[in-house]
Amino acid sequence: MAKLHVSTTINGEPTEFLCEPYETMLDVLRDGLGLTGSKEGCGSGDCGACSITLDNRLVCSCLMLAAEAEGHEINTIEGMAKGENLQPLQQKFLEMAALQCGICTPGMLVAAKSLLEHNPNPTETEVRYWLAGNLCRCTGYDKIVRAVMDTAEEMRGAAQ
Repeated sequence: MAKLHVSTTINGEPTEFLCEPYETMLDVLRDGLGLTGSKEGCGSGDCGACSITLDNRLVCSCLMLAAEAEGHEINTIEGMAKGENLQPLQQKFLEMAALQCGICTPGMLVAAKSLLEHNPNPTETEVRYWLAGNLCRCTGYDKIVRAVMDTAEEMRGAAQ
């Protein structure tokens, strides 16, 4: 089979790559483009460790064919921080120790950022619902949920 040429935007940068028709977006991000922040926890869309946004919609990159990225905008964990300046969620995860082994952290952060972009004033139930597709085997979720809630509150305060 011939490789496919894909033109897309990743983390705000126009990007082109070649991929096999069967390659997932996760494979291309990690192996082809060197963006190793997204993790493969399950390969079946059950854990959320590979979460990215595609045109501002949260998706599991292990379930998406790389060829489907053609003409779309993708954001990964690598696009959250601006140089040395962490995105508020990243800073809050550190401050509140909302991470341990780190496998789920990139997906949790991408999902939480997506939530706050869609709903800047979520309830705890909404945060838990939005993050339900992201599995963590270490923290028990409470610190993660609190970090998201605190970030939302701080971001609302900063916007006023």
